[in-house]
Amino acid sequence: EQRRAEQDAAQEPPDKFTCPITFEVMTDPVFAMDGHSYERAAIVDWLKRNQTSPTTNMPLQSELLVPNHNLKSLITEWKERQAQRRG
Repeated sequence: EQRRAEQDAAQEPPDKFTCPITFEVMTDPVFAMDGHSYERAAIVDWLKRNQTSPTTNMPLQSELLVPNHNLKSLITEWKERQAQRRG
């Protein structure tokens, strides 16, 4: 029973893989100027209506978004491991 719980927990994505706007695993993560990562489409949509950080609610000094290549690689590796575990 404990082993099953550990396997189920292993399938849950790490929090850093989940967009704080959509609450889903990101496929195109970007850094915003608040230092947080978001799914690109979600933060672009957010910025059309808001000038604040969706995480901190503080004003954003810039709408610049920078691709988070490292996080994208980590998510891709995690997804591949999950697919292998499922067989």
